[in-house]
Amino acid sequence: MIDSNTNFLLLLHALYAELPIKFRERVCEECGWSLPTFYRNMRAINRVRKDNKVIPAISRAEKDKIREVCGELEECLQRGIKQIFAR
Repeated sequence: MIDSNTNFLLLLHALYAELPIKFRERVCEECGWSLPTFYRNMRAINRVRKDNKVIPAISRAEKDKIREVCGELEECLQRGIKQIFAR
């Protein structure tokens, strides 16, 4: 556990270092993806059919869930920063 005497920079770094992991875990949880599926979808690209219709790599529902996760993590990050700055 990090106590109140811990270096300010270390606290901020730890907070930001956790963010990508939390993002990945929450997206996998919300979208029902495994870790390999998450990374496959990160590399996926939209496809265009012969009739010029675009087939999205990620569905609209998945995009909505990812947006929700981003909002949650943004709030979490702001709370963490406020706590660190209040020390």
